[in-house]
Amino acid sequence: MDRDSGTTERLRKLIAKIESLTKSGELHWERQVGSAHRYARWRNNLLILGPDQPLSEPTPRYLFITPFDSPDCIEINTDEPELGAAVRVLAETVEAASADEPPTDPFSIAPEILDRLTE
Repeated sequence: MDRDSGTTERLRKLIAKIESLTKSGELHWERQVGSAHRYARWRNNLLILGPDQPLSEPTPRYLFITPFDSPDCIEINTDEPELGAAVRVLAETVEAASADEPPTDPFSIAPEILDRLTE
């Protein structure tokens, strides 16, 4: 994907920030039951990093970011010459930080929400 150098540099800094927050434990990544990616919530955005394959495999990776309150999004993948290596490093960092995390089901029905909707 062609991007101007200013946008590429801003994205590079964003990926580095996400990696730093992951390393420090400030950003917590989870793996959804039966899913092929890891996800995190940050600054009212959903971050998705995938696919969830062993890092030893040369599988292309992607970082997808979308605000919770908008259909806009950003997608960066390892096939990109300018940012691909940064996405791969982020995937390695996330894998190391979340390797022992059990899968979760973020879409399971919370009784409190159901109560509010049915009362």
